[in-house]
Amino acid sequence: MNVGYGFNATLTARPGMGDRLVALLLTGLHEGSPGASEYCVVYLVCRSASDPDVVHVTEGWSSEEDHHRIFAGEAAQAIVAQIDGLLAGESEYTDYVPVRGKAAF
Repeated sequence: MNVGYGFNATLTARPGMGDRLVALLLTGLHEGSPGASEYCVVYLVCRSASDPDVVHVTEGWSSEEDHHRIFAGEAAQAIVAQIDGLLAGESEYTDYVPVRGKAAF
């Protein structure tokens, strides 16, 4: 499946909460969660090498419509509600249309 829409997000956890934020974001890969959806082609959680409370998420979706539909669902909204309590401030988002690349895990 091709990636037709994606985004990067940078989230900064409250001091010392980076581990909890990463663990919560990784639940997005569990069965029934957004990252496990057939429409989610890339779901990558990374930490800053210099600040363990800064977390980056890269997502690639089959289409923007699929992303918005899945993200509006109960499972995604439950994760978002928990994330908000861990953050030190507003997250930064950059959306994009992938051109070409590779992801193999």
